[in-house]
Amino acid sequence: MSDRPDESFLPRQVPIDGYGAKFFHFAGMSHAGSLLALPSGLRPWAPATWDELDASSLAPILAEAAAFELLFIGTGRDPAHLKAPLKQLLRDAGLRFELMPTGAAASTYNVLLEEGRLVGAALIAL
Repeated sequence: MSDRPDESFLPRQVPIDGYGAKFFHFAGMSHAGSLLALPSGLRPWAPATWDELDASSLAPILAEAAAFELLFIGTGRDPAHLKAPLKQLLRDAGLRFELMPTGAAASTYNVLLEEGRLVGAALIAL
C-alpha cells in the first residue's frame, strides 16, 4: 500500500471488515492509521488523533460531498465534539454527519453501505 495520503487503496467502497489498535481491514487488505471510506474509494486519512482534525483534513471529504448523503465520523475510542467551524464546513457542503466512536462509526457505515445508501466514513484509528 502507498504512503501517499492522496492515493486510494481501493477505487470503490467496500465494508470495513475489522479494526483494532491503529489498523483497519477491508477487501483483504490491512491499513495502519486513520481511514477515509468515500464513494471514490478507501484511502489513508491524515489525522492520527481527534485533536489533529482540521479544515485541511476535511478537504477530501468536502470535494466529494455531492456524491453521498451521510458521513460517519469515527472519533477514536471516545465520543468527541466537532468544533463549530468544522461543523459549518460540512453543513455548507450539504453533508449530514454523525459523530461516534470509531467502532460504532465503522459498523454503522457497513450497515448503511450494505443497504445501498450513499454514505461515507472518516475514521480516526483507535
